Amino acid sequence: MNLQTDVPIPQNQPAVIMLSGRWFVAGCTVAALILLLAGQFIDMPVWLLAGEVFTTIISLFLFGSFRYQIHKNALAYGMMLIIIATFCGLPSSEWHAEITLNGWLHWFHKHVLSFHGLDDLIHADTMLFILGLTFFVSVIAQTRLLEGITFYLLRKNKGAILPTIIAVTGVVAFSSGILDGVSMIGLTIRTLVIILMLAAAPTASIRYAVMVSTVVTTVCGIWLAYGEPPNLIMKANLFPYLDNQFFLRYCAPAAVASYLVIAWKLRKKLGGWRVNLEKLDIIDANTGDVRFLQAMRHGEVLTPYELVESRRDHLGDHTDNILSRLRGGSSLGIAMVKEKVPGDIRKEMLGHYTSDSLAESLDQHYVLEAAGDHKGAVEAEKSVHSVLEALGDVRRRAQKIGAFALVPFIGLLILHGINHEVPLFLASFAGFFVALLGIADIQKMRQLALREARHEYAEYYFLFPLFLSITLLTKASFFDRIQDLIRYGMDSLGPAAVAIGQFLGTTLLSAILDNNVVADFASRALHDLDIGILHLFAMAQIAGYALGGCWTHIGSAQSVVAFAFIRRDVDEHYTPLQWIKEMTPVILEIFVVLGILIYVESLLLNWLH
Repeated sequence: MNLQTDVPIPQNQPAVIMLSGRWFVAGCTVAALILLLAGQFIDMPVWLLAGEVFTTIISLFLFGSFRYQIHKNALAYGMMLIIIATFCGLPSSEWHAEITLNGWLHWFHKHVLSFHGLDDLIHADTMLFILGLTFFVSVIAQTRLLEGITFYLLRKNKGAILPTIIAVTGVVAFSSGILDGVSMIGLTIRTLVIILMLAAAPTASIRYAVMVSTVVTTVCGIWLAYGEPPNLIMKANLFPYLDNQFFLRYCAPAAVASYLVIAWKLRKKLGGWRVNLEKLDIIDANTGDVRFLQAMRHGEVLTPYELVESRRDHLGDHTDNILSRLRGGSSLGIAMVKEKVPGDIRKEMLGHYTSDSLAESLDQHYVLEAAGDHKGAVEAEKSVHSVLEALGDVRRRAQKIGAFALVPFIGLLILHGINHEVPLFLASFAGFFVALLGIADIQKMRQLALREARHEYAEYYFLFPLFLSITLLTKASFFDRIQDLIRYGMDSLGPAAVAIGQFLGTTLLSAILDNNVVADFASRALHDLDIGILHLFAMAQIAGYALGGCWTHIGSAQSVVAFAFIRRDVDEHYTPLQWIKEMTPVILEIFVVLGILIYVESLLLNWLH
C-alpha cells in the first residue's frame, strides 16, 4: 500500500546495519569453550549465569531496535552456548547431583529423550501446541471466514464503520482466547484495513486500527489459557494451581475491561466513517470470494495496494496516481481506467487479482462504468457473478469443515483439562488435520496455508534457547532467592502492594523484552505461596506481560506483526518511537483499569481471609 502519512518523515533516517550472525555464533562458541575449560579449575558463580541470561534477554531488545542489529536466532542460540558452559562450571545444582549419582546417559534419557523431560526443559508441549494451532488457524483463515463475517456485519450496519469494527474486534477478542492471538492478528489487520480503505478513512485511522489489533489479540485474549503462549507457559510452570477456572475467574474480567477501553477509543477515532454500499465495487462486495479465488488460483492473497506496489515495473508512472485513487476509495479497475493504463496491462492486473478467465469481463465492466454506462457495466459483470457464486459454494464447504474441526480441538482441550497426562498439542494437531480436509484438494491454497504457518511459527524459534536458559537458572536454585524477596515484600508492604509492583514490573519488562520470556521468568518465583496469593500474583503478572507486550514494537509477536505491516504497507518511515508515542495513551488507560481490578482482587482476598 505504502500510504501517505500525516507524521513528519525523517529525511536522513539511518539504514539498519545487520551484523554477521555467523561471526557472532563463532565468537560465542570460542567463549563457551574458554568457560568450559575454566570451569575445570574454578567454580562458576550463579550470579554469572543469571547475568548471562539477563544479557541475552536485554540484547534481544537492544540489537533488535536500533541501527546495528543481530538476527535474534543467532543471538539467542549463540548466547545459549555460553550459558550452558557456565552452568556446567557451577559447583552444584540439582542436575549436577543427578549426573553424579546416575551418570550422563541416565540424565540424557530422562531429560532429552522423554516427552516429559523435554517439556520441563523447553516447554515442548506448549510449543508443539502453538505449532499445531498456527497451522490450524492458517487453514481456517484460507476459507475467508472473518472477511465473510465482516461484510455481513457491514451490510447489517448499513455501511457504518464503527459498529462493524466494534463487532469484528469483539469476535477476534473472544477467538484470541482459544485460537491464539498471534495467528489471529494478521487476518484481523488485513480485514480492518480493507473496510477502512473502502470508507476512504485517513491514514492515521488506519494505522491506529492496526496498532489496536495488538491489544485486541493480546490483552483481550488472556481470558483463557490457550489463546496466548505466555498464558500456557505460566500455566505449565504453576501446574496444577492454574486451571481454566482461574483464567475465567481472574483474567476474563481483565480481558472484558480492556476491550471496553478499546471500544471507547475506537469510538473516538472511527465514529463518523461509512462505506457507501450502493456504490460498492463488484470485487469489494465479494471480498471473501475474491480472496478465496486468489489463494486457490495463485497461491497468494493480495490487497489492491499490494498488487499495485508489486507491479510497479508494469504500471510505471501510473503507479503513484493509482495508489492515490485507491486511497480515495476508488476500486482497482476504475483507478486503472481513469489513469489510462493500457488495456493489456489492465487485464493482466485484474487476472492476477482474480482469475485470467474473469479479466476480460471485469475490464469491460470497468471501462463501461467509467464511461457512465451503468446498465452496460451491470450486464458485463454477470459472468463474474456466476463464477463467484459457484466459488462461494466451495468456500462455504471449506468453512463448514473448518467449523467442524473445532469439535476434536475443543474435545481434546477438555480432555487435557480433566487429565493433564494427555498432551495439550494433540488438540491443535487434531483440529489442523480435520480442517485441512476442507482445502486438501486445492493445491495452491493448501501450499499457501502451510507456507504462511511455517513463516509465522519461525518467529518462535528464538524462544527455545531462552526457555532452556531459564530452566538452567531454575535448576541452579536462582528463583529460590526471588521467592525470598517476594515474601519479604509481602511481610513489609502487604500482598496488594506486591501485586501492583509485579503488574508494573512485568508491564515494563514486557515492553522491552519478549513477553513469553517474561512469563517464563517471572512465574517461576510464585511457587510455595498460599493459593489465594498465588492466584492474585499470577493475575497481576498475566495482565502485565499482556499489556507491556503491546507497548513497543517488539514486546510480543503480535506487536512484531503489526509493526512490520505498518512499515511494509502503510508507512515505510514509521519508527519504533512513533509506535510508542501513539500506543502510550491506550496503554496507560488500560493500565489504570487493570490496576484497579488487581487492587480490588487484593482487597477481596484480604476480606476472605
